[in-house]
Amino acid sequence: MGPLSPTRTMRLWGPRSLGVALGVFMTIGFALQLWGGPFQRRLPGLQLRHSWASTLAPAVPSCLPRQRLVFLKTHKSGSSSVLSLLHRYGDRHGLRFALPARYQFGYPKLFQASRVKGYRPQGGGTQSPFHILCHHMRFNLKEVLQVMPSDSFFFSIVRDPAALARSAFSYYKSTSSAFRKSPSLAAFLDNPRAFYQPGARGDHYARNLLWFDFGLPFPPEMRTKRGNPHPPRDPNPPQLPSGVGLRAHTLDPNALFHPVPTAADGHSQTSSSASLDLRSSSFIQWNLAWLDSVFDLVLVAEYFDESLVLLADALCWGLDDVVGFMHNAQAGGGQGGSAVGDGGLTAEDRQLSARARAWNNLDWALYVHFNRSLWARIKQYGQSRLDSAVAELRARREALAKHCLVGGEALDPKYITDRRFRPFQFGSGKVLGYVLQSGLSLQDQEECERLATPELQYKDKLDAKQFPPTVSVPLKTSRLPSP
Repeated sequence: MGPLSPTRTMRLWGPRSLGVALGVFMTIGFALQLWGGPFQRRLPGLQLRHSWASTLAPAVPSCLPRQRLVFLKTHKSGSSSVLSLLHRYGDRHGLRFALPARYQFGYPKLFQASRVKGYRPQGGGTQSPFHILCHHMRFNLKEVLQVMPSDSFFFSIVRDPAALARSAFSYYKSTSSAFRKSPSLAAFLDNPRAFYQPGARGDHYARNLLWFDFGLPFPPEMRTKRGNPHPPRDPNPPQLPSGVGLRAHTLDPNALFHPVPTAADGHSQTSSSASLDLRSSSFIQWNLAWLDSVFDLVLVAEYFDESLVLLADALCWGLDDVVGFMHNAQAGGGQGGSAVGDGGLTAEDRQLSARARAWNNLDWALYVHFNRSLWARIKQYGQSRLDSAVAELRARREALAKHCLVGGEALDPKYITDRRFRPFQFGSGKVLGYVLQSGLSLQDQEECERLATPELQYKDKLDAKQFPPTVSVPLKTSRLPSP
């Protein structure tokens, strides 16, 4: 890739000065686009109940939509629903996706640029630029920057590890050896070391899955099968000294693609628990600071709609661009949508949640950190303004569901006979999907199909669009006229 340019260095380590400058203009562009979305014109019931544009100075220019995007699609965190809106937006605007040959970029291995279909290394000939990188991968910044420009908008999504553990156990029970050996999630979390082995096939699904997906290094005691048998027990994220923010830390440029040294040579076996906890807190702190320097926004599944409004604002997109249906949700499960809190759970469920967060202590630290950053962003955006936008988003989603879908909601896959809309079934739970209403206009049919198409089928559609199959036409031979 060559030495880092000043622009790339600023992109990775400096504050998002461009985003801050554009932030002043985002609201007007956001409001103006709300009036011009495709469903505003096509579906008669989708009228804005009020306008924010009247409160803004008309002389302020609109911002420009961001269309260079890197989305880290984390597992079992509502990421398929985000992927759906990226598919639709890119498809509608003729953007070019960085696609895997199949459906993932060699996961669980770290992302490699060579796995992008149609990618050619620099100097290997001309190639059209990619706009969106968004399918499953284990994040590897150095290789991502071979494919996408450094000023791309980087974002991802996280989920409470307690909810994620419940979903992952159901979905990956046949994939993870640790889950497969355990009769239930409660039994697994009661004594996880009886089932879990670091490095065993599929067991990255069983512990700190978010941390793994972000491509972060693991501390030595978690990476070795015979290391310290007691990892840090405190699931709370480290606290910085009073008055010191993450951005105040000067990070070593040499650690650009390797966030923090991971080995304390010769100390992992003999350190006291206190020094181990201290090292682990520092380890977590450094890695979270590194993520802050790379990602422009991290959504939170438990506040999915609030996250979508902030995403639209950050990208200078219209609200219609982030209105969509949930995808890859399991019957009786769901993906986010409810705030973190154990008030409605039984004592047994609360205990299970606490054990899940403690076992997935790195994920819990990561989750709490990005939950706090989300709410700091909400405060800056304005709570009342956010509430209005969220209410509008939900009203539009409900109107779209009534207009597009049989029953106005997701259905059991047994009712989905059209293979274009039947989601891939995996795990012990049924993955819900959608059936379209009949009698839609051609324009509404096209948009409703985009909303209802599952991720695998949509990826195939985009693949065929970007890489049309070559049909070999046989040469016609001259035929003598019949006598």
